[in-house]
Amino acid sequence: MIEETITNVVLWLKLFVETVGALLIGIGAILTLVRFLRVLVHPTVRGFESTRLLLARFLSLGLEFQLAADILGTTVAPSWAQIGKLGAVAVIRTGLNYFLAREMKEEQEAVGTEATEQA
Repeated sequence: MIEETITNVVLWLKLFVETVGALLIGIGAILTLVRFLRVLVHPTVRGFESTRLLLARFLSLGLEFQLAADILGTTVAPSWAQIGKLGAVAVIRTGLNYFLAREMKEEQEAVGTEATEQA
């Protein structure tokens, strides 16, 4: 009885965390689209770079929530197949986050260098 209740709570929590991750990615995509349309009206290199950074930040945060949801999902009576899938998903999402973070750092440095040169 208690085990079933805990399992249900964890599954609902997983669904909630998964939804938050999806919402973050969706909101980020919408905000980025709005900013991109503004940049198209007055195009600048800095405008495009800051737009890319905005999307990258939302993607990175959304991926973290998705990974957390996957971890929650395997905490309830995991099978070896589920653990294997979690491992593969974790490696892929961690890799994506690593490259997104590296790209964001490079973009921030480029935006900072451009701002210094214009001053």
